[in-house]
Amino acid sequence: MPPRKQVTYSQRPNHAARSAHARGEREFRTYDTSYIRPKQSKAPMIFAAVLAVVVIGGLAWGVLTLFNSCSGTQQVELLAEGQEATVTVPEGTGAQAIGTLLVDAKLVGSASDFTKRVNELGVDSQLKPGTYTFTGGTSVDDLIKQLTTGPGLGNALTIPEGSTLAQIADLVAAATDGRVTAEDFKAAAADASVYASSYAFLADAGTNSLEGFLFPKTYPVDASVTADSLIRTMLNQFQTETASLDWSYPQSQGLTIYDAVKLASIVEKESSGEELIRAKVAAVFYNRLSTDGEPSYGHLQSDATTAYEVGHNPTAEEVHAETPYSTYTNKGLPPTPICSPGLDCLTAVCAPDQESLGKYYFFYFEPDANNVMQYYFSETYEEHQATFS
Repeated sequence: MPPRKQVTYSQRPNHAARSAHARGEREFRTYDTSYIRPKQSKAPMIFAAVLAVVVIGGLAWGVLTLFNSCSGTQQVELLAEGQEATVTVPEGTGAQAIGTLLVDAKLVGSASDFTKRVNELGVDSQLKPGTYTFTGGTSVDDLIKQLTTGPGLGNALTIPEGSTLAQIADLVAAATDGRVTAEDFKAAAADASVYASSYAFLADAGTNSLEGFLFPKTYPVDASVTADSLIRTMLNQFQTETASLDWSYPQSQGLTIYDAVKLASIVEKESSGEELIRAKVAAVFYNRLSTDGEPSYGHLQSDATTAYEVGHNPTAEEVHAETPYSTYTNKGLPPTPICSPGLDCLTAVCAPDQESLGKYYFFYFEPDANNVMQYYFSETYEEHQATFS
C-alpha cells in the first residue's frame, strides 16, 4: 500500500522563512478593516476622542520607552547570513554595552538577551576588547566565544550551524580575501576518503564530500591558511566536540556515524531552540524511519532534503518528485548530510527523547505572538491536521 500523501509540518526549509510566512498570515487574519467601514457623523465627540487618543498614546509611548530602556530589548532586522559587520569593543566595556554594540551592528536582536546568556555562561569578565569581524547568522554562543577568545590575528571565519558545504566555501573565500577560493575549498572537501585515515568518524563516508563534518564554529584565519589546513581544523573541531557523544543509540537502530550525521543535519534544518525540542524532533524521525506501515511507511518526509537538492523552498511537486533527496518518494535517509549540524542536533540524534519514541509521528511549528517558535507534536495524522487547521 503506498504511503498516504500528507501535509508536512512545513513546506519551508528554514525557520526564518517559516517564521516570516506565519507572521504574515497572522497579520493578514487580524488586519484592521475599520478604515473602509461607513463612517458615522459624531462631530461633538471628535474633540474628546482626539484628546483621549493623545493622552492614552502619550502614556503608552512613555511606558514602552521606559520598558525598552529598562530591558534593553529592541526589535531589529538582523544582518543577512554571510554578510559581515565590524565591531570595535573599547577597553573596559561590559556585557550590556557590548550587547548594544551587537544590536547596532544587527548581529543580535536584544542586548538583554545577549547579557543574559553571558551571565549564564559566567564569562562576563572574560570578554576582550578589540576590533572584531562578525558574520550575519552567527549564533549568540559563537559571538560570545569569539569575544572571550579575543580578536586575534587576521580575519575570523564564522560558520553558522546549518551551513552547507557551498555556503562554507563562500565564507572561506570571504575570510581569506580570496586567497582560498570557493572552488578550491569545495574541490579539497569533495572526497572524504582523502581524510579518512586521519579521522575514524569518516570511515563510512566513502568518496562523498565532507558535507556535515565541517564543524560550525568561529575560526581564526591568517595569511598562511590553505584549503587543506582549514578543512583539518574543522575536522579536528568535529572530533573534539563529539568526543563525549555516545553513538550507541543510532548504532542500535542500524545507523553508522555517517548516517547519524545525515539525520542530525535534517534535525538542524527542521528544529530550533531548546534541547528537548531537538530531542523530540529526532525521536519523530526515528519513529518514521522504523515504521514499515502506517503512518510513515519508512519515509522521513522532510522538505529540507529537497530544499538542499533544488536550492530553494521546494514546491509540493518537487518534494514528491522521483529525485535522490526526496524523502517522500525514497525510504530512509538521503544520500548525504544536507548541512553541518551543531552539537545540540548531533546530541539529539544520539539521545532522542525517550518518551516520544514510538509515540509521535508528526510535528508542526509556528511563532507565537512574541515571535517564539512553538512546537506541536501529534501521534496521528488526524491530530496533526487538527493542529493547524
